[in-house]
Amino acid sequence: MPTAPDAGIDRELLRQVEADVARALAEDVGDGDLSAALVPDGAARATIVCREAAVICGQPWVMETLRQAAPSAVATWHVADGGRCARGQAIVEIAGAARGLLTAERTCLNFLQTLSAVATRTAQHVEAVAGTGAAILDTRKTIPGLRVAQKYAVRCGGGRNHRMGLYDAILIKENHIAAAGGLGAAFAAAQRLGAGARFIQVEVETLDQLEEALQAGVSMVLLDNMSTAQIRRAVALAAGRCSLEVSGGVTLERLRELAETGVDRISVGALIKDIRAIDFSMRFQAAPVECAAAMPG
Repeated sequence: MPTAPDAGIDRELLRQVEADVARALAEDVGDGDLSAALVPDGAARATIVCREAAVICGQPWVMETLRQAAPSAVATWHVADGGRCARGQAIVEIAGAARGLLTAERTCLNFLQTLSAVATRTAQHVEAVAGTGAAILDTRKTIPGLRVAQKYAVRCGGGRNHRMGLYDAILIKENHIAAAGGLGAAFAAAQRLGAGARFIQVEVETLDQLEEALQAGVSMVLLDNMSTAQIRRAVALAAGRCSLEVSGGVTLERLRELAETGVDRISVGALIKDIRAIDFSMRFQAAPVECAAAMPG
């Protein structure tokens, strides 16, 4: 059965997907696809293959690309977002007008290669802390314009999203503390002004700052660039009075060690900013097929 472009995602995300794809096609196609115009506009069938083992992500963006660039296309997915594929596995089969599929090809693959890379890397980190109770979170270190897409990919890989931006939560860092005149003053201001925030979190760099945060009543603390020994002492000092998150200096090799200290969350910028694109290709079959009805949605 063909997969509808809105399967499994909400309407707000769909609006962002539509905007992402429109922007991507505009920069690639411009006034028109000169190469596709060389091809007879008959019916065609194509298969997208993943050339390496990966966690797949990007289906909504592929479906929206087809809707905008090849509206007669119908896609049948063999691996859903968040699913794992083997090297050489077919991910999706597409039938539609040849010119439209050729125009859509690179944009489809660009979204797949980037978002699957984020999902795959996230899954590696989630697996590394399995059984410890620590959650893996992303950061705001995203490609400009693709934050919603990349944070969706983190969820597909089994991770959790931190804040989406400066507008939905408050993270008090060293510069905020310095400008406000101290940790307590910065936290008090956040409590007065942050009624619409999902959470208020304070970053600390020392155990003394952690004690100050606890005395101020902070319920979420970010331990920034602490050694493993310091983190263990922080967990003992907090004694469950606040949620503890680790950030800074986090590597995949060190991840298990950090998780076993007893912290609640580990935020990792590398989930998004240090990725290597997953290798996909779109292969066209020679045998013609009849174009299906316009894709739903």
